Amino acid sequence: MAFLRSMSKPETTPVVVGDGLYLRGPQMGDYSEWASLRDRSRDFLSPWEPTWPADDLTRNAYRRRIRRYLREVKEDHAYPFFIFREDDDALVGGCTLSNVQRGVQQSCTLGYWAGEIHAGKGYVTRAVRALIPYVFEELRLHRLQAACLPENERSKAVLRKCGFHEEGYARGYLRINGMWRDHVVFAILRDDPRV
Repeated sequence: MAFLRSMSKPETTPVVVGDGLYLRGPQMGDYSEWASLRDRSRDFLSPWEPTWPADDLTRNAYRRRIRRYLREVKEDHAYPFFIFREDDDALVGGCTLSNVQRGVQQSCTLGYWAGEIHAGKGYVTRAVRALIPYVFEELRLHRLQAACLPENERSKAVLRKCGFHEEGYARGYLRINGMWRDHVVFAILRDDPRV
């Protein structure tokens, strides 16, 4: 798996290439495809995500999102990616590396989603596999963690297939769909064997 850094705009996320897909930072030109995919997938995604703001799918909200993403990348706080299918450049979902910690911790948190029509087809698993070397080799972090609701068997399967280890429960870990929910925490370390 290869990853390429943008040389002209160091504040943007790089392109990460995986098995039949690539990941790159969201751009304004992605708005229509992103909004359409998210809108068609709302009922599918809502049980697993924070409550969507009322204006979440508007162009203005997306513009604010892009500005926030650019600031977070520039400050080394987060790295958002959209997942695109290589053969037709279709947007299938997204991954975000957030809560980047330097100093003694050297870690970040992984989140991901797939549009309903693309779920269960291996895109997220392949995207996560592509991001693991990016986290350890490019960002030079020690730990990549993720968390999912205990009943989210699909998400747990993705993490296990990618070599993450289950570490236990975190009570009231994230506010999902309007409620504080317990989560199962997973992590992979730089020195763990790759799957």
